[in-house]
Amino acid sequence: MNRFMDPLLSAAASVIAHKLRSFLTVLGIVIGVASVIALLAIGQGAQAEIISSIESLGANLVQIYPSSGFSPGGVRGGATQTLTIEDAEAIENQIGNIVAISPVISTSAQIIAGSENTSSSVSGTTADYRIAYNLELASGAFFSDYDYDRGAKVAVLGSTVTEDLFGKEDPLGQTIKVNGTITHVIGVLQEKGASFTSPDDSIFVPLTLLQQTTAQQRTAQGDHIVSMIALSLENGEQSEETTAAITELLRTRHRLLPDAEDDFRMMSTEEIIAQVSSAMDVMVIFLGSVAAISLLVGGIGVMNIMLVSVLERTREIGIRKALGAQERDIWIQFLIEAALLSFTGGLIGIASGWGIAALVGHFVQEITPMVTPDAIILAASVSVGIGLFFGFYPAFQASRLNPIDALRSE
Repeated sequence: MNRFMDPLLSAAASVIAHKLRSFLTVLGIVIGVASVIALLAIGQGAQAEIISSIESLGANLVQIYPSSGFSPGGVRGGATQTLTIEDAEAIENQIGNIVAISPVISTSAQIIAGSENTSSSVSGTTADYRIAYNLELASGAFFSDYDYDRGAKVAVLGSTVTEDLFGKEDPLGQTIKVNGTITHVIGVLQEKGASFTSPDDSIFVPLTLLQQTTAQQRTAQGDHIVSMIALSLENGEQSEETTAAITELLRTRHRLLPDAEDDFRMMSTEEIIAQVSSAMDVMVIFLGSVAAISLLVGGIGVMNIMLVSVLERTREIGIRKALGAQERDIWIQFLIEAALLSFTGGLIGIASGWGIAALVGHFVQEITPMVTPDAIILAASVSVGIGLFFGFYPAFQASRLNPIDALRSE
């Protein structure tokens, strides 16, 4: 037992004896480890927040866009619009495993309520849109199939639009002008915050009303063009079969040749999460790599201090060797000292990084930093590894000193 404890106690005594030097050495490791912990925690927290916002859309959501206008995270038309209301009706009538389907036409409009006005995204859609996107109402109701059939002049507002137009006033039953068309507010959506395809900045009206009040595009066959089609599946386990059937149906309806590419693009919630996770993983790794540079600098500091320590303690090394200490004993002594400095810096760095991450989470409400056990174990092991790696050469130098030369040194 003494064989292992003596070098450790001796290393601790040396660290304590040179407090300022030890503090400056540890500081580099602390900064490096704290940076790694904090940046990884913030990156993983941001990733979890984004994925959570995507999952809030509904686990079985599938979105269909024109291929030239595909934009995960927002409805956007391209140069060639290919999706139509009739496509949505065909999918609803011919494809099973669908709970709700909703064609969408998106445009921007000037919204006026009394003396207040704002510019907002207006989505003309069906009653099934609320089901497809798992929307919750803060007050009032979403428009119904009856409202859709008769092109009722009703609107459902996102939380941000509501605040911009009405402030703290209750908007239900009040009228707004959407590009000059007087419309009655019948519902307000719950706030979703800065999330994936957030409805907070949008207004939703029956698609039939939007068709009456804005110029509508048609295909050469006279079908009504839409910006996208959203649908919710009954059974997510059959999503591949369902999307394959929809692809075949749309290719047939769009009269595409067998070797022609699809003129539409489908994205499920799972695919969006996979793509976003992959991109965020790269970002988190990048952040961790940048922070790791600080650890490298800290490791170089450890080696410098240990080399200085060897020079200062040359006479001590000579005495120990004269009393029978082996090269291995000297080597272990200095290696343990380097590892002790790095490990101490690692522990303080973990606590500091945790505190920084918590502080960021307190001031940035949109992100909840996540300090995972993996990050802690990684930071602690890397800090010790750096001490051993950068302490190896000074320890080797100390163990190779000639005892006679060492005793002669002052």
